[in-house]
Amino acid sequence: MIYAEIKDMERYRGLGACMDKAVEYLRSHPLDGLEPGHYEIDGNRVYMNVFDYETIEEEGAFFEAHEKYADIHMVIVGQEVVGVSDLSKVTVRQFDRKADLLEVEGPVEHYIHLIPGKALVTLPEDAHKVKLAAGAPAPVRKAVLKVNMEHITEYAGL
Repeated sequence: MIYAEIKDMERYRGLGACMDKAVEYLRSHPLDGLEPGHYEIDGNRVYMNVFDYETIEEEGAFFEAHEKYADIHMVIVGQEVVGVSDLSKVTVRQFDRKADLLEVEGPVEHYIHLIPGKALVTLPEDAHKVKLAAGAPAPVRKAVLKVNMEHITEYAGL
């Protein structure tokens, strides 16, 4: 897990070709004014989804992880809490390999408060519970950059 200012994401170049492409995209494309939808950056290797929703109480939240993808969570408008746990601390209930989606259950180890300007990177070893209300449920616009981590060794020549 990485929690940083979006403007400081340059520090994380070198984590793989796809992460570098995602960091470059963030550097050159401001999030302000983005409308909900799907944004292709590099096919299924790097892409972004923008959502509008209302945050919810933790009891109804979905706890997930991914085998291949890292997620870069960024709130554009509003605020949200994301619960994060190491994958070894939770139990996998279901795995949809095609969607790269593990539904998990278990304890949350850390709660991260997302506000505009911050980025939370959940890596494949990070289960994450999203859409949690920061106090009372409220509307949020959020961008999630999906970064394929299977290509992490491309720059190493492996």
